[in-house]
Amino acid sequence: MSNLLQNFNILIIDDEESQRTLLNDFLTKKGFKIFTAANGTDGIDICQNNKIDLVLTDYQMPDITGEEVLDKIQLINPLIPIVIITAFGTIQNAVRLMQKNAYSYLTKPIDLLELLELIRNLKETQFLIKENELIKQTLREKYSFDLIISNSREMEEVINTAGRVAKSKAPVLLRGESGTGKELIARAIHSSSDRADKPFIVVNCAALPETLFESELFGFEKGAFTGATSSRVGKFEEADKGTLFIDEVGDIPLSIQVKLLRTLQFGEIQRLGNNKIIKLDVRIISATNRNLEQMIQNNEFREDLFYRLNVVSLTLPPLKNRKLDIPMLVKHFIEYYSNLNNKKVTNISSEALDTIMKYEFPGNIRELENLIQRSVVLTRDNTIKVEDLPNYLLSKSNHEDNILNEIEVGDLNEKVDNLERTLIFKALEETNGNQTKAAELLNISERTLRYKLSKFKK
Repeated sequence: MSNLLQNFNILIIDDEESQRTLLNDFLTKKGFKIFTAANGTDGIDICQNNKIDLVLTDYQMPDITGEEVLDKIQLINPLIPIVIITAFGTIQNAVRLMQKNAYSYLTKPIDLLELLELIRNLKETQFLIKENELIKQTLREKYSFDLIISNSREMEEVINTAGRVAKSKAPVLLRGESGTGKELIARAIHSSSDRADKPFIVVNCAALPETLFESELFGFEKGAFTGATSSRVGKFEEADKGTLFIDEVGDIPLSIQVKLLRTLQFGEIQRLGNNKIIKLDVRIISATNRNLEQMIQNNEFREDLFYRLNVVSLTLPPLKNRKLDIPMLVKHFIEYYSNLNNKKVTNISSEALDTIMKYEFPGNIRELENLIQRSVVLTRDNTIKVEDLPNYLLSKSNHEDNILNEIEVGDLNEKVDNLERTLIFKALEETNGNQTKAAELLNISERTLRYKLSKFKK
């Protein structure tokens, strides 16, 4: 007997004692927990006071019918599946009860193997639904705003604003250099919205040839062009009821910008090769690392499309403006890639962290992540050392002062705390103890600064 069939509570409602006994004995031997009731009223009471996973109810009973039991139990919990069992079955009854959301309809005498298969299918369906919900919940947690690593004031403002607009339908334009985390913010917005359990579809405009933009975004019908041997939905249809993330929107050709504008204005598309209008409900989040205003001046981007996309604009700061975040990001990536590669790397030396801190990171967080992944894979120790870093980082830092020369090698958490303490007190020293100016210098909020100072006092 499959584990899927265990821990499953079944309520049997039937005025015939012989029928109750037959079903009770059979299902108990199969490992189910059984509740029984001799009439509909008692059965409803049992449903109100116990966790019931399935109801098997007779249709014809002295007090109330199985159809009335169906109606009343659905008021208690509409998710409880109900199977109607009767010797008075007709196709008309079956159709009416199925329309009222009965799970199934069986006639007497009951085929016990058929009943067992029905329960097995129901349980497996419920298992898949729960598994699907667990996956969705995991994705929501994975892309939660709470998991975004940052103490930067600029980044904190981005996260706060993104959180406020998440539940709206307003288009969001994410701006910033490549690798700053625009897709991560887009996914967090989607995961915090009312569309979290609907699709999040990504289209990378920078990777699309100009000839494929229309078919990729809007789909096409069979025979629409040479090679179109079957119909295919586009990204907009895939994202219906969910979110479409248009990455590198500045790379969309002008000819496609016109069609995109119409889609945003009217919420509808036409597949390539078909005049049929398809209405859609899609939330748009776009991203770019280009100066769209300058592109408008150069007649490379439509101004009306820009205003449609730019309802809420968020600019993500480059990593060089988030220096205080680097130790936390390094720690996170070390833990992640150590687990991923079954390694026991837990630390980074002061010299290696110092070298990383001095680098400007033109590739931003993506470059830092790749660097740490490489170092975790290559190191022969449980600590990343300077020699584990790529050569271009070493040559960049040779002439710069070592800002961590007073921090001893040790636990990674301790080194992160020590570095934060060093930078914070250095900022306070340079601003004569002015916390507002020190926070500005560190590019963090005053609230974050006060919190860290209070932590240092403990």
